[in-house]
Amino acid sequence: MYSTGKDRAYVRAAAPTLEAVAARAGVSRATVSRVVNGSPKVHPDSAAAVEQAIAELGYVPNRAARSLASQQSHAIALVVPEDITRFLGDVYFASIVAGITSRLEQSDYVLSLMVASQAPEGKMLRYLAGGAVDGVVVVSHHTSDHSLRQIGELMPVVFGGRSAIPGVDAYVVDVNNVDGAVKATQRLIDRGCTRIATISGPLSMHSSLDRVEGWRRALHDAGLQPGPVVDGDYTMLGGARAMREVLATYPEVDGIFVASDLMTSGAMPVALDRGLRIPDDVALVGYDDSPAVEACEIPLTTVRQPSEEMGREMADILLGVLAGQTDRPRTTIMPTTLVVRESA
Repeated sequence: MYSTGKDRAYVRAAAPTLEAVAARAGVSRATVSRVVNGSPKVHPDSAAAVEQAIAELGYVPNRAARSLASQQSHAIALVVPEDITRFLGDVYFASIVAGITSRLEQSDYVLSLMVASQAPEGKMLRYLAGGAVDGVVVVSHHTSDHSLRQIGELMPVVFGGRSAIPGVDAYVVDVNNVDGAVKATQRLIDRGCTRIATISGPLSMHSSLDRVEGWRRALHDAGLQPGPVVDGDYTMLGGARAMREVLATYPEVDGIFVASDLMTSGAMPVALDRGLRIPDDVALVGYDDSPAVEACEIPLTTVRQPSEEMGREMADILLGVLAGQTDRPRTTIMPTTLVVRESA
């Protein structure tokens, strides 16, 4: 419809919104999103009410308006709820992106990268809800990222690592972080270490909590008392700071499980600068087997997780779901292996 001013200029009336459809149908905005995106998880009566409201209001989803033939954007988003400096500085993310893009090269899809230092509210959610992408891969998420639940209501989502938000309906690709940490800590125990600390990632992340749990489990099974747990924030600077704290509060330490190679590349120089011999005075085991090991002066014993393969698997699962496959497993667990070098 149009309205006419005195100058006879034509002004288009405001287009109906998702909220207007929800109000007309008497359902939530999330229910309208599910119907618009073809989700089967809507009661038939609610779906019928939404369809009727769409017809009465003349609501046209952005996705359909952009591509009436396929109603697809042929793009997926990689959402990383992290600070941009951490994203650019952590080679783990580079491996994940490499895996995703290698799989997308075999398809008609392109990758849209979205890095956010806070929960992806506002603009990011509007962008995703507007049909700019058909599905989402989320990596490095925290318990504070509550808006991830809203993304899961809009479209198919695959998480790299267990979802930190209860109730999110998504697919998960992960490694057994508890088992990987057990392997790392057991290596220290087998070397004769008895006073073992850990430098963890942020304890708002499942991967960090699981690695601390594996460290504790290995020590308990060996009859050893755990040393301190110090958060190194999965960064090089955080690893250096955490190492200084460990040495200050637990000077008798003789073994440290560091929950990422990037943190270890910051922690190791601190120990060497204090005159400690690695592994004779203090043994170190990292996690990832990433290119960050090349920054370590002493070749690093570490737990390898197949990051690039995980990225490829995330993309493959999402593409399968978008193609209508219903038999994809909700959770895929990939193996870890201990890589023994000189640091432990």
